[in-house]
Amino acid sequence: MFEINSVIKSNRAAVLKKIDNKTKPPGALGQLEELALQLALITGPEEISLSNPTMLVFAADHGIAKEGVSIAPPEVTQQMVLNFLNGGAAINCFCQIHQIKLEVIDAGILEPINHPNLTMQSLGRGTANFVTLPAMTLESVDKGITLGAKAVYRHASEGCNVFGFGEMGIGNTSSASALLSAFSDLSAEDSVGRGTGISDQVLQKKIQLISKALAKHKHEFHDPKKILAALGGYEIVQMVGAMLAAAECHSIILVDGFIASVAALAAFKINPKVRDYMVFCHRSEEKAHQKNLEIMNAKPLLDLGLRLGEGTGAAIAYPLLLAAQSFYNNMASFESAGVTEV
Repeated sequence: MFEINSVIKSNRAAVLKKIDNKTKPPGALGQLEELALQLALITGPEEISLSNPTMLVFAADHGIAKEGVSIAPPEVTQQMVLNFLNGGAAINCFCQIHQIKLEVIDAGILEPINHPNLTMQSLGRGTANFVTLPAMTLESVDKGITLGAKAVYRHASEGCNVFGFGEMGIGNTSSASALLSAFSDLSAEDSVGRGTGISDQVLQKKIQLISKALAKHKHEFHDPKKILAALGGYEIVQMVGAMLAAAECHSIILVDGFIASVAALAAFKINPKVRDYMVFCHRSEEKAHQKNLEIMNAKPLLDLGLRLGEGTGAAIAYPLLLAAQSFYNNMASFESAGVTEV
């Protein structure tokens, strides 16, 4: 479905040489040099190009929320989507100051919203409760992947080559935890965290429910799409499709926190070549996020104790890409500056 090419590894030596010839000691810019290497391999070895950065925030509801595994009721999904549309959320602030275009997408919230700035790609009014039923059908997974991809193709056709991905959906840390266990064989105890800050009692309930769901759907764990159908969310499957499409378009994928990283893992399971295009922006406070990062062999750019989602970590990390671009494209070499190498 997606024709993804790996980055051209043969360019690596030339890119590293260019970085090492800048007027600085080798490695002096630390992780920024690793980032510049990745960006140059994605966008071209001569210079790093970052164009029309766009944040896609997918929103959907989850049937498991009815089990009381979150501190907020399902109605908050709709309320927060309205907040995004009215410009009042953290992601609005961070996108505005960094000049990142923001698009909010209804991937399947319970209560539809009529707003001119909301993109309608709803797969239904929330998923089923995956503790007792599959979250969705395989047809919904395929449709969701296609819809997520279409959103990326639309922006790519307008010149975007940097995509951030955010999400909103009460109950989606439960879905992400279950997916992480299914993709990695981690137990529910290892994959389940506190989400937005649940109590010890609710945490134990959440672990028990996800353990039950994993046992119920275990027969589906041989196929990534069947795992998504059994345990996923409508916003997660659309993020998966969007990430795969971004890689197909040779674009940079800014991976946010726990839920987005699980979507990245699902995309990787479908097509491992997508990994070349992923920049992991931060390490969240959700305990299983660290395990997810380890599985993906990812070194996040930031560790700020974030646990909000919405794409906020990706938006905050974007200036580091600009810094990597600037030194790679504009910093003098020893030769051009007439500086003796150190």
